Amino acid sequence: MPESTLLRRFLLFQSALLFCNRCSTRTSISAGHILRSLYTTTTHSSLKDQNYKDNVKKKGKWFTLPPYTSTISGSVLGKALSATTAAKVATETTALKWVLHCCPELPRSLVQKLFRLRQVRRESSNPGDQAEEQRLKRVAAKDLLDVGDRIVLPITVQALPFESEKQQYSYNEEEINFIRSLELYKDDAIIVVNKPPGMPVQGGIGIKRSLDKLAASCLCYDYPESPRLVHRLDRDSSGILVMGRTPTSTTVLHSIFREKTFAASNDDTGDRRRILQRKYWALVIGSPRHQKGLISASLERVVVDNGKSDRITVVEKAQNTSSQHAVTQYRVIESSHGYTWLELTPLTGRKHQLRVHCAEVLGTPIIGDYKYGWQAHRKWKHLPWSDLEKSSDEKVACTKIFPFSIDLESGSIFEKQPRLHLHCKQMVLPNISQALQGVKMSSEYDFSDLESIELDAALPSYMQRSWDVLSSCSKN
Repeated sequence: MPESTLLRRFLLFQSALLFCNRCSTRTSISAGHILRSLYTTTTHSSLKDQNYKDNVKKKGKWFTLPPYTSTISGSVLGKALSATTAAKVATETTALKWVLHCCPELPRSLVQKLFRLRQVRRESSNPGDQAEEQRLKRVAAKDLLDVGDRIVLPITVQALPFESEKQQYSYNEEEINFIRSLELYKDDAIIVVNKPPGMPVQGGIGIKRSLDKLAASCLCYDYPESPRLVHRLDRDSSGILVMGRTPTSTTVLHSIFREKTFAASNDDTGDRRRILQRKYWALVIGSPRHQKGLISASLERVVVDNGKSDRITVVEKAQNTSSQHAVTQYRVIESSHGYTWLELTPLTGRKHQLRVHCAEVLGTPIIGDYKYGWQAHRKWKHLPWSDLEKSSDEKVACTKIFPFSIDLESGSIFEKQPRLHLHCKQMVLPNISQALQGVKMSSEYDFSDLESIELDAALPSYMQRSWDVLSSCSKN
């Protein structure tokens, strides 16, 4: 029991340091104060209100968060942008949400526990209440705040008797410059990069360097918080990746991506103006029967290889609650020598949606997709154009390896094992920064004239080589 208690305290100590390091610009809360608060949460769970009345009589036993001001609801703003209509986005906030807003790095579970143990107070703004124990009143997590209310958190015990440091990641100048060279767009709300193929977006088991970790170290600039992911790209795919630079802009983007999928999942596939548009380029084996069309096929995760792996597959009659409706528009760009360039527009955002729709619905698996197009790749052969192949081999011989062992050159259709030819090339999204500035001026800001941000990401070198060769062949 003592060992498990010590472990819990150690983990809480690490969370506290992380919180203090990143939230110092928002409040004047010291590291010792937070540690004392967390220590109280874990060691005095049976304290009653009488204990607090005794504690508040001693100076310095509470610290105060900034006064509540009318806030912008990111989710409501995202829905309003998706509908391109005016909406009241300034909203009431609960005590729980305000604590999380002021202290974004404090674990939500710990904040909830503070509320459950009745350790959170609201400071009364009534000037007639002079005594501290009278001004401080218990507040529940779901209680709504009035403008000017202050939330106070307890400090009742000494700091933990051991220290820990947050793990730091350092990169050399070449690595930092490479990550920054990926930037396509940046303002005070979002940052957009052209993700290279082979780089995982998010960390996990066996992943030492992921784009979210690299962005935290290389793309913060003068911001107190790291850019945050709002959508994903497969590790082997490339192209446009958007990140939010603030908690509010991140919530807005999350809501926009979610509303886009929700609308398409409810058969809203008409020609109405879409506030978010994504277009991928893919090189596939074969050619679809029609030059353009709409794919509407539900997807479901299945376990294979005796539970060792899983994959996504199309289900004809989606009776299982785990299946997800997926919709994709496609258009043929160019066909040549048994290969086709497709423009794919996902109207929903499902895992492996484009890869599965191409392989199982159109019957044209994407080049380099060995998970869903392994049968087609078993018959893979070099292209028969010897002169072009020689020219390509000369270029591959001069392959440049970028920092983090990123290879953008090898993997074209001339090679025995080509890489995945799937690239998020174009995206149109609303100007989040302009929207946030507008709602600050008026809570019922009209979004009908909101500007759009149009993005275009260059193909990685190996895909560009495949494009150049097939284009030249189609003209001959």
